Amino acid sequence: MSRLGTILAILATLVGVLSVAVFQVGYRQSLRALAQRGASDLQLAADRLTGQLQRYQDLAVLLIEHPSLGAVRYGSSGRSEAEALLLWAIDRTGVLNMAYVTPEGRILAAARPVEGKFPDYVQRAIARARAGALGTGHGLVARPGETPQRAYVFAAPRFREGGGVEGILLLSVNVELLEQEWRGDRPAVFFTDAAGEVYISNRSEILGWQSENLALVPQDGVPPLSRRQVAGFDLWRIDWGPYLPRRALHLSRDLPQVGMRAEALIDLAPGRRLAMLQAAVVALVLLTLGAVLVVLWDRRRALSAVNARLEQRVEARTAELKRAQDELVQAGKLSALGQMSAGLSHELNQPLMAIRQFAENGTLFLEKDKPERAAANLSRIAELAGRMGRIIRNLRAFARQEAEPARRIELGQVLDTALEMTEARIAKEGVALQIDRPAGQVRAMGGEVRLAQVLVNLITNAVDAMGETEDKRLRISLLPGARPQIRVADSGPGIESPEKIFDPFYSTKEVGASEGMGLGLSISYGLVQSFGGAIRGRNLPAGGAEFTVELDGVDG
Repeated sequence: MSRLGTILAILATLVGVLSVAVFQVGYRQSLRALAQRGASDLQLAADRLTGQLQRYQDLAVLLIEHPSLGAVRYGSSGRSEAEALLLWAIDRTGVLNMAYVTPEGRILAAARPVEGKFPDYVQRAIARARAGALGTGHGLVARPGETPQRAYVFAAPRFREGGGVEGILLLSVNVELLEQEWRGDRPAVFFTDAAGEVYISNRSEILGWQSENLALVPQDGVPPLSRRQVAGFDLWRIDWGPYLPRRALHLSRDLPQVGMRAEALIDLAPGRRLAMLQAAVVALVLLTLGAVLVVLWDRRRALSAVNARLEQRVEARTAELKRAQDELVQAGKLSALGQMSAGLSHELNQPLMAIRQFAENGTLFLEKDKPERAAANLSRIAELAGRMGRIIRNLRAFARQEAEPARRIELGQVLDTALEMTEARIAKEGVALQIDRPAGQVRAMGGEVRLAQVLVNLITNAVDAMGETEDKRLRISLLPGARPQIRVADSGPGIESPEKIFDPFYSTKEVGASEGMGLGLSISYGLVQSFGGAIRGRNLPAGGAEFTVELDGVDG
């Protein structure tokens, strides 16, 4: 293997190892965020279920003391009045049925007819109420000619004045009616009973499944569950239907107040996408830098060979040799501009800072139990990450002299995007911002992402130029017309050499500064020209500099 091949192999291995490491770290961070948000969602679902059942429990406890039930005796005395009361109650609450029974389980009054003997779960609830406590249970209610329905039963005791229980009110809650309020919500939540059966869920396809050792056992013909532990989190891999995540974080908590266990499956796809995006960005940056170093190293070898041959020339051609070397250095600069992915680190700095800020804010919202605000921040992060991907694609296209065809864009929207990416920098530097724009939309031909890059660069350069200025004013004007214009003017010291401002590697910033590569305006010049526009810079008579971007207009 050649020396160059060895270097490329080492570079590829290093990039692969670092990318995997970045993915693992990012994935674990996303797991912690998903676990926090999922725990909040699971708590909300559990509170909602217990709250719903609590209302029916309160109804049973309140109704058992009604005089109409107290008037019912073992004969027919008061039965019609009691049944009318119970029928009135179920008509207004959606309860499956209510029945007033003796402590032994004999029916004294019922809103709807009860066929046969009570099932075992009702018998157990009656036995607990007979002992003076509130009885609960759950199971199926089967009525002739109807599909069995899931029910949750409350058994409230009525006490005699002298002590003891004289009657019990049975209240059967329609579980399916409870689920209707949150069916299909995210995340997937289910409640299992002591036997491990999924009895309540917002995903109907897993109702009735059994669990063994905290792992669901699916029905016949469904692939089994695959589990593993990552950073202390229980991760499931399943294929149980289109409405359940294929990769999920499993969370659970006991609900002794209703005799069940609440469990949730949190979709891991957002966290994996974010971790993969982070790894891809790191890999792209490393590959770009590595490619630049390899090209520079190879070019340096070539230049060394050329110089060795040139040094053998006669002294009389020294002047010609110097001119050839100067031309070669200039050609190298222009070639490096295309091979360095058009200043990748320079163009990605602002979105990366925005992602970091949104991530920190999302963490604070999760700590304050505001998952919806955190979710909004994650959505913004996803949008910025997508925008970074588009920026990288366009920068690479520019470096390769590729150009996407211009299309109709709304300049106000592009300006808003650029201001969003630079607002933190503007505020930090204490710059007074003035925006002049028409009330309506201004449309032009161009590239939305590439134009936003140009505006971000112009705004950032303007803020940099006013670094040592006490009066910091930035004015951005959007002018409609046959050739719409965007003007960015600052109150800085102006441009020292306007005729050189768009030359590659020309910079007015201090030598050695991280922002002083001199690529930004050259890149902006190429981007604007790629969709038929023009960009120019000048010094203002009152001081400061102004850059104007002019585009082809669009009728209508």
